[in-house]
Amino acid sequence: MRILLSTFAIATTLALSVPAAQAFEIGFDWKGLKLCTSGNPNRVLNPRFVLKDVPVGTQYIRFKLTDRDVPGYNHGGGVVKYTGQQVIEPGAFKYKSPCPPSGRHTYEWRATAQTRKNGGKIEVAKARRKYPE
Repeated sequence: MRILLSTFAIATTLALSVPAAQAFEIGFDWKGLKLCTSGNPNRVLNPRFVLKDVPVGTQYIRFKLTDRDVPGYNHGGGVVKYTGQQVIEPGAFKYKSPCPPSGRHTYEWRATAQTRKNGGKIEVAKARRKYPE
């Protein structure tokens, strides 16, 4: 019984001392984006993305924009080669801008860390903002 308790105590101590893996995160804003509320999006450069805790093994990051109020509309996105950078600057790809026909919509960027350009999903990060803000 004493051996089992010691083994349990060691296992518990080890489990508590190993840091938890951090979740992959992205951030962005609409800075510099021309106002569009006509329902006819413009083809524009991607926003500046800030990356945090990109998973080990990531070779590419696939970005996709979704209008949460009209999820069937394809705003597109792009794939960026990942080389350890913590920021993806505008100009990495083009997409159809947010452009709600009336009011404000919630838009979500989804970033998928991948091992290959067209697959090998590792982890997904999402960030949402209203447009216009």
